[in-house]
Amino acid sequence: MTKAEIVAEIANKTGIEKVAVQSAIEAFMDTVKNSMAKGDNVYLRGFGSFIIKKRAEKTGRNISRNTTIIIPEHNIPAFKPAKTFVNEVKNSVK
Repeated sequence: MTKAEIVAEIANKTGIEKVAVQSAIEAFMDTVKNSMAKGDNVYLRGFGSFIIKKRAEKTGRNISRNTTIIIPEHNIPAFKPAKTFVNEVKNSVK
């Protein structure tokens, strides 16, 4: 499902104009991105959590030059679904 399909689905269910729905979704995504960029996790009860995972420093290889490089410790965004979310998906998809 794409963002445009999500906007259309919400507009059909709520009767709100697509432009308003799209701006609300954009604002939500910007808020989540900005919060995570500041180092804050975002928790949505019953849906899941947008969390920051820390990757440890590790050694990698540059295959073309046959050299090793050090990949520094860094953070990555991740999504952890809520148990109710997981159970609903498990029980519905067959």
